[in-house]
Amino acid sequence: MDRHTEIRSFALVAEKGSFAAAALVEGVTPVIMGRRLDGLEKRLGVKLMHRSTRGLTLTDLGEQFLERCRQLLREFDEIEHGISAGRKVVRGHLVVSAPAAFGRRHVAPHALGFRALHPELKMSFNFTDSVVDLVREGYDMAIRIGEVTDPNYVALRLFPNRRVVCGTPDYFERHGVPRQPEDLVRHNCLAFNLAGGQQRGWSFVRDGKLFAVRVEGDLACNDGELLFDWVKQGLGVGWRSTWEIQAELRRGELVTVLDDFAAPSYDIQAVYPQQRYLPAKVRHFIDYLKAVYNQPGYWEGGEGKA
Repeated sequence: MDRHTEIRSFALVAEKGSFAAAALVEGVTPVIMGRRLDGLEKRLGVKLMHRSTRGLTLTDLGEQFLERCRQLLREFDEIEHGISAGRKVVRGHLVVSAPAAFGRRHVAPHALGFRALHPELKMSFNFTDSVVDLVREGYDMAIRIGEVTDPNYVALRLFPNRRVVCGTPDYFERHGVPRQPEDLVRHNCLAFNLAGGQQRGWSFVRDGKLFAVRVEGDLACNDGELLFDWVKQGLGVGWRSTWEIQAELRRGELVTVLDDFAAPSYDIQAVYPQQRYLPAKVRHFIDYLKAVYNQPGYWEGGEGKA
């Protein structure tokens, strides 16, 4: 058995959580997948997985080995894709992460158009408001909104974006319009919460300096789209991205306040791990999204339509 097959099979079993699921992908029997893992463990002289009737769990050494295996497999795929890129053929499996609401509105709708250009490509998406570890969790790239500071990642701006404070006209008629960021302490601020219920501060700029205001409200959650629905219902004010609210602003359903204090751009960015060879599938998808987002009038549609 060649090492590449053993390593790829090990990584696939770890990803799928069972020999049966991994075997289905490979088109072999679970017994063959088990033999591949046995051969790998025998050659290395270590135990990589614990197997029981309750399932499979990686050993500590197995966790460490899995991360290195994923790196090796990505590099191997990158070399192959780099060769095919010269023929402008995009193939393989592209795995993308994006914020939930943004992914549904502005990533998924363009997948079919991209695949029509590259029919040999398979695509998978994970839309979540949690920040995923691209390397550890096996993603090729992510769409992120805001600054990316991890030196292990490359970030390319797709389109500029800001975050603004907004609410319904009726809400501001009932509760008054805040004139300074500090006035938000007297408003019901619908905030995105972190693990454990901790709320983030909202960022503003005054006299060229960035500062944050701690906000409070009677509703908070980790689902940005639900927060946006609450804002549109007039339950409070929100700190929302401009990509999300353009249609509502145009129709007069929402208005913005504190615009003179709006924080610097929270750009929409494509992010991928630092690597020697950028796979053609990643490069082409980034270029495709950038072209779509820069169409005149695209963002005014509210749902990703020019």
